[in-house]
Amino acid sequence: MEPMAAEESLGHGLITIESDQQSADNSTGVVTASGNVRIVHADRGVVATSRQAQYFTKEERIVLRGDVDVVQNDGHALRADQVIYLLREDRAKAVPVEGGQVFSQWSLKDPSSGTEP
Repeated sequence: MEPMAAEESLGHGLITIESDQQSADNSTGVVTASGNVRIVHADRGVVATSRQAQYFTKEERIVLRGDVDVVQNDGHALRADQVIYLLREDRAKAVPVEGGQVFSQWSLKDPSSGTEP
């Protein structure tokens, strides 16, 4: 099945969602994407993949579930079973599979020189 694309302007730049299936519930404001989910937030240089994603429009929250991989252009990476993005607060929470761990990779820079150590 060809992935479908949906674009949402969240006030935080354009986010593109591709997946095998997508549905939206106008009464709850929840958009659900499932199967081979790929989310691109070009303004922040972020690409995320998962098995399912839900965008809660009223809360400005995105929940990625199942084999979540998040990669940023600057070398940062995150792997978890679930990642919750709180867009208004510009923060995320990663949750591992029960008994597992979250993996993250960061590219640290020397604040005085603006270069990597």
